[in-house]
Amino acid sequence: MDFDMNNLLQQAQAMQEKMKKAQEDAANAEVTGEAGAGMVKVVMNGRHDVKSVAIDDSLMSEDKDMLEDLLAAAVNDAVRRVERQQQESMKGMADGFPFPPGFNP
Repeated sequence: MDFDMNNLLQQAQAMQEKMKKAQEDAANAEVTGEAGAGMVKVVMNGRHDVKSVAIDDSLMSEDKDMLEDLLAAAVNDAVRRVERQQQESMKGMADGFPFPPGFNP
């Protein structure tokens, strides 16, 4: 098996462009984190910016500490969902790339 450096460089550049596009898509994607059976919802983008918060009206008469806990839980849920989504979008990115012999990514 011959090792073609030019082909490798072209494929590396194509993978780099593919990764850049995937990172941009992940940064712009939005996820919704929830807590309290969906009574508190937080929409967050891939840069971890909170875009919106929705609190069910029935919680407005609840204890402030409970509401704060639910809000924190919804934010944490959104963060985990962003991270999971980003891992999924990067998974398999190197598939088909001809790494040099002996190199295991």
